[in-house]
Amino acid sequence: MTRRSLLLGIAGAAIVAVTGGWITSRGGSAQTGFVTPAAAQDAAEILPDTPLGNADAKVTMIEYASFTCPHCANFHETVWPSLKKDYIDTGKIKFILREVYFDKFGLWAGMVAQCGGAPKYYGIADMLFDGQKDWIGDGTETTIADNLRKIGLKAGLTKEQLETCMNDQKHAQAMVATFQKNAQADQIDGTPSFVINGQKYSNMSYEDLKKILDEKLAG
Repeated sequence: MTRRSLLLGIAGAAIVAVTGGWITSRGGSAQTGFVTPAAAQDAAEILPDTPLGNADAKVTMIEYASFTCPHCANFHETVWPSLKKDYIDTGKIKFILREVYFDKFGLWAGMVAQCGGAPKYYGIADMLFDGQKDWIGDGTETTIADNLRKIGLKAGLTKEQLETCMNDQKHAQAMVATFQKNAQADQIDGTPSFVINGQKYSNMSYEDLKKILDEKLAG
């Protein structure tokens, strides 16, 4: 994703509304009654991170990713398995995924991922990245909504849970506000992007990432 795309995402996701049983994002301005990004942050709760791995690790790696970003899906196909096995499961690092919303479908996917809370979050996130092309399908709202429901059900969520989560406008606003606050603070201009012990990096191969992590761990 380009810098322009991310900035449009930050502005365009400033307010959310329920449409057809699913929450969608709308852009707008103060003149039309829509909240601006700053106002959204002020009005909504900021959600805590969901860490994975060793909470007391010397190195913290934050990934900024969108569930609708093909480059993010490729990272999770080619890099994530080794990263998780070598650094997260072994307790060497603490990992945090922070969601980025370029469009309403990325927001919908995030709401499904967060619906089961921390115990199910990364499992559902894996399913979303691994099956990205399949659940996006023909790109229509009906197809994507139906496919996201199927992913939620496969992950062990109930129909009632899914409908409650996907109609939770307050939580959706909090998700958008959290995304805006974190992305602006870390000056994120594309996905996937990484912040490792406070230093920002762009997308990279596992070999390059491994070198950075090993240097941080040795420092």
